[in-house]
Amino acid sequence: MDVLTPYSLEEALEVRFTHPEATPVAGGTDLMVDVNARRIWPTALLDLSHVDELQSWGRDNGRVFVGAGMTFARIARELSEFRPLVEAAHSVASPQIRNRATIGGNLATASPAGDSIPVLSAYDADVVVASSSAWMRRIPLGEFLVGPKRTSLAPDELIIGVEWQPVPGPGSFAKIGRRSAMVIAVASVCLQVDDERHGVRLALGSVGPTVLRARQAEEFAEALDWSDPATLAEFGRLAAAEARPIDDLRGSAAYRRHVVEVLARRLLAQAEEVRC
Repeated sequence: MDVLTPYSLEEALEVRFTHPEATPVAGGTDLMVDVNARRIWPTALLDLSHVDELQSWGRDNGRVFVGAGMTFARIARELSEFRPLVEAAHSVASPQIRNRATIGGNLATASPAGDSIPVLSAYDADVVVASSSAWMRRIPLGEFLVGPKRTSLAPDELIIGVEWQPVPGPGSFAKIGRRSAMVIAVASVCLQVDDERHGVRLALGSVGPTVLRARQAEEFAEALDWSDPATLAEFGRLAAAEARPIDDLRGSAAYRRHVVEVLARRLLAQAEEVRC
């Protein structure tokens, strides 16, 4: 297996163009599991771990940009103002894996159970990609994720990072798994309050072919009293109704819907407590 190691973004994009057979890798925490299990065997790897341009974050014109090479350990330490993303980062596997796993890898793997993806959906984030020929373009997350472990990334493109407009209001992320650590989500929920319209954004993970936005639940909650038990119950019911889960080894479809209902109701109640 050949390993190609660029040291700049320009070089990485050129290698991506000239060696389309090379599989991009940064932390390798997802890819190498499949390689070690012999589910895949790349003929070449494109090692992005030395590209500094992918490993920074910052703000520009009010929007937040997080480079694809940012590890979840760094996200947890450095992006404390974005509580849901920090909570999702803390929920990723073990400390050792969080020191290697990157947000770009989470996006590239495109698993419905990816912990950061419901948060990015609730943020209405765009995925920033680039190629040596077209340079950069921004893809709304809902258009980037097209199916389980499938994206709209072109063969010559790399994920550069993800960006979003910060939303005024509290938010949180929660997931349920079969054990308390090193767990893949049976179901996950991210709720982000939007104080400008007294509404919420609600994203559901691991209950559909990609992350889902619970639009009916969002519309229902707008401008209502979130401390009202009847409002909370209906919000949870609508969220569960919008899930599209399947039965698998980690949980049944019915259980996943139940988890979504409970988590959505709980997160909305917590958001109301914070706002009060």
